[in-house]
Amino acid sequence: MTTTSARGADSAAAVAVAVNADADNPDADNPDADNPGEACTDHVHTGDVHTGHVHTGDVHTGQVNADEGATYAAARERSAVLDQLIDEQAAGHPERFRVLTGDRPTGPLHVGHYLASLRNRVRLQDKGVETFIVIPDYQVITDRDGVGAIGEHVHGLILDYLAAGIDPERTTIFSHSAVPALNQLMLPFLALTTEAELRRNPTVKDELELSGGRPLSGLLLTYPVHQAADILFCHGRVVPVGRDQLPHLEQTRAIARRFNQRYAAGQRIFSEPEALLSDVPLLLGTDGAKMSKSRGNVINLRDTADETAARIRGARTDSQRRITFEPKDRPEVANLLVLAGLFLGEAPESIAERVGEGGAQALKQVVTEAVNDGLRDHRARRAELERDPGYVVGVLRDGNARANVVAERTLATVREVMGMAY
Repeated sequence: MTTTSARGADSAAAVAVAVNADADNPDADNPDADNPGEACTDHVHTGDVHTGHVHTGDVHTGQVNADEGATYAAARERSAVLDQLIDEQAAGHPERFRVLTGDRPTGPLHVGHYLASLRNRVRLQDKGVETFIVIPDYQVITDRDGVGAIGEHVHGLILDYLAAGIDPERTTIFSHSAVPALNQLMLPFLALTTEAELRRNPTVKDELELSGGRPLSGLLLTYPVHQAADILFCHGRVVPVGRDQLPHLEQTRAIARRFNQRYAAGQRIFSEPEALLSDVPLLLGTDGAKMSKSRGNVINLRDTADETAARIRGARTDSQRRITFEPKDRPEVANLLVLAGLFLGEAPESIAERVGEGGAQALKQVVTEAVNDGLRDHRARRAELERDPGYVVGVLRDGNARANVVAERTLATVREVMGMAY
């Protein structure tokens, strides 16, 4: 425990150094600047274990788990410091905390997205943080044969962003396919990444497993590099992630570091982005498995109040009548208590005590009311926006235009430092 604390303290201190590294150099990492950068001095690493390089065949499994736990603890401490710095500095120096985030347009957003992501994006936006939200439409075909109803899904994402409080005047919403310079960055970035690194990436493994045994496509294999291009094209400094996405961000940090060293003679063209970890716990779906659009076990933001009630009525619980909060022994019941607590701003233990002997039916009623009340304003705004499709299309068009300016400037800098500006 002492080792973790020491590591966390060192890492947390390094976050402050990295974030403030540009205090005397306002043009470094600025997508609106023509300056290619200055000497690279802020190579900060997330803990001592490189999460993409843990070999279970060479290290005792218990030690691997302990090391991963220690790395995550250090990442959480870094994230807490980063959140504090955002509170203190974002209004005066928004460029230091530029955020890149996004959602694949594979289906409607659900309550998990709302609680863990959308509310946090609005919070950061309202603190003055520059935010870019990518709709990675090219990534839809990483693990499927067709694009499906992609236009409908993209439109739905934008509706939910705007309904949640995203302001398109302060936040840039754009799509992959409309920003060619971003995608061109993949070429030099691929040269900085090995096949072994990509195959070890947990998300690549997970996505391949969910694809139903289909062959590994080149796009899925290089998914982490595409995400690195998403983050680095706009010089993203902060990336909101969950624990399972930390290896992706570490790959982006490695690409930024290697680019600076190999192609830019040590100039800091790209800074290594920091993870902002979510405080929202992992929510299970209504069937007790991981919440997932592909499993159909979610409560969609676009659902009506009646549809929401029906989904919650069908949620798994257990045979015990008294409701208690015991995540390890009663995960499905605990999940419903957490879901209600997140909407009500109340501890799940107190909700369990209030429901008591009311059983699963009473619990589901509490959850239904909490979710429907919590989403009432969102759904009303969404319905209003849905009546003006031209406005929604215009939001994406304007965001694409802004993203193209940034991407073309970044690509021009990359070509210049690589000696390719012929």
